[in-house]
Amino acid sequence: MPVDALDTRILRLLLEQPRASVREYARILGIARGTLQARLDRMEREGVITAGGPALSPAALGHPVLAFVHIEVTQGHLDAVGNALAEVPEIIEAHSIAGGGDLLTRVVARDNGHLEDVIQQLISMPGVVRTRTEVALRERVPRRLLPLVTAIGRAASAPGRGGEGAQPSPPSG
Repeated sequence: MPVDALDTRILRLLLEQPRASVREYARILGIARGTLQARLDRMEREGVITAGGPALSPAALGHPVLAFVHIEVTQGHLDAVGNALAEVPEIIEAHSIAGGGDLLTRVVARDNGHLEDVIQQLISMPGVVRTRTEVALRERVPRRLLPLVTAIGRAASAPGRGGEGAQPSPPSG
């Protein structure tokens, strides 16, 4: 397991109070600031914590339309198409996938006409065979990680898992 019970307490605090200082986090958790900083540094090195910047809303930035575009790619062109996708500012995520299609992109647009323009740009890329677009109507579950971190923390604290709730091993004789 990449994180232990204390790590999950730290992560929960980062998610619940993202603007607090390291000193404040240490005070709330009842641990030394150096211990907290070492844990944060380790989790960043290990890729558990991946960003420290603000979360932005594409809708508030004038791009309220969200679509998921599946892209089929000619064999051998996945990297080239991926590189071309990185040049399109309206593509805010792109993933290689298994199943229907080769790539799944998250696309934002100002309106449906703008979305069509972006899709036409994708279709014209060398190596793109076809696209399939699904327009999101309403967000039902926003991007969230707190429930996952909470579940991982419970598992890490469970007796026998080596977490805070674990019972000490009897001395070996």
